[in-house]
Amino acid sequence: MSSAPGTRPDRRAPSGARSRRRLLDDTPASGFFVSDLDGAPRWVGGALAGLQAALLPLLVVVLPAVAAYVATSAAPATTGVPWTRAVQVAAGLWLLAHGVPLTLAPTVTLVPLGLTLLAVFGCYASARRSGYATRSSLGAGVAAYAGVVLVVGLTTGTSLLHLGAGLLGAVLVAVTGLGAGLLRRPEAPRLRDVLDPLVTRLPAPVAHGVAAGLAALASLVLLAALLTTLWVVTGRTMIAEMVQGMRMDAVGGVVLAVGELAYVPTLVLWAFSWLAGPGFAVGTGTVFGVAEVQAGALPAVPLLGALPEPDVVGGVLVLVPVVTVLAGAVAALVLRRRLATERALDPLVAGLVTAATAGLGALVLAALSRGGIGPGRMTELGPQPLLVALAVAAGVAVGALVVLLPGDRHVRGAVLGLARRTGAAAAGAVRRG
Repeated sequence: MSSAPGTRPDRRAPSGARSRRRLLDDTPASGFFVSDLDGAPRWVGGALAGLQAALLPLLVVVLPAVAAYVATSAAPATTGVPWTRAVQVAAGLWLLAHGVPLTLAPTVTLVPLGLTLLAVFGCYASARRSGYATRSSLGAGVAAYAGVVLVVGLTTGTSLLHLGAGLLGAVLVAVTGLGAGLLRRPEAPRLRDVLDPLVTRLPAPVAHGVAAGLAALASLVLLAALLTTLWVVTGRTMIAEMVQGMRMDAVGGVVLAVGELAYVPTLVLWAFSWLAGPGFAVGTGTVFGVAEVQAGALPAVPLLGALPEPDVVGGVLVLVPVVTVLAGAVAALVLRRRLATERALDPLVAGLVTAATAGLGALVLAALSRGGIGPGRMTELGPQPLLVALAVAAGVAVGALVVLLPGDRHVRGAVLGLARRTGAAAAGAVRRG
């Protein structure tokens, strides 16, 4: 039927189509198309995201271990060894990534930070895909993740003291990964809005100083990653010779490659300590620093072939820790543009907070990269955290204060006023004398 002249045509669906649509809307949805979690509390999705985040990285470690056991089951060395031992070792490595020493080898305490980063990424991906940006969802996800660590730890016979450290590591991993993933959800607020209540309660010099300190720390870690790449490229010949000397099959080569990749971030943090000046140790009595290298006997691990040689020491390299000063200066250049000072004390406070933040971050990173991989002299690997923190804080403080203090008008005015008062007092003393 045509519409009357001057009137708009009726574009609505026919009555039969509208009836069918209403019928579909009123009919209960099929479980094939709709998740069974529809209508469940939002913390349930967070708990499932935490479980998924814990189990998937665990399977990434366990499945290759079982495959390696199956591939070598005919070897005489594996006679009488059950396949559950491979699962136990893999689960122990996963727990080690959370700070739990290996149950089968308690002297192995050096955290494979590569697996730790994998766990953080697993939490991030799970939360971003199936979580919901609420506090209850985050809390449930963290609790579920820590629960998996607790169950795996009790199953492998971990002591209560070590299990407590593992639960703390699990909470830190889960909060970091799940929190970052939930903030990327469509319904999530911006990170700036989440941090705004805290930032607004801090004085402006302190808040800007914390941000500048984190920026300085991140720039030093980036330089350490570039330095590690240079070390690997320079030592590739020695690394290749060590791999060939092991005469491994394909399965052993894959296991070795995965194990070394797990410790590449640890090597980056060793390079970070080398840049800061104090250096690091690979065994008791050894030193790898810019001014001194005492290598000693090293384990037959190809990745260690990338470490600096004893002849690469001294000379211009003693100036390498200046990069901490440069990092502080660059961070202060950005800080000076954002910081609106009202007193001469503000740039001093901002510079000291920048240095303290960078030093505290360096302390944490150095502590994460320290541990042992065996008995005897192999119980001491990595840097001295306190020395690294002091070196980074001192360098960043010098760089930040050199940039902030001379360029601030309040500081210049205070210095000029002090100079005038000192000059007037000296002139008065001369006249009285």
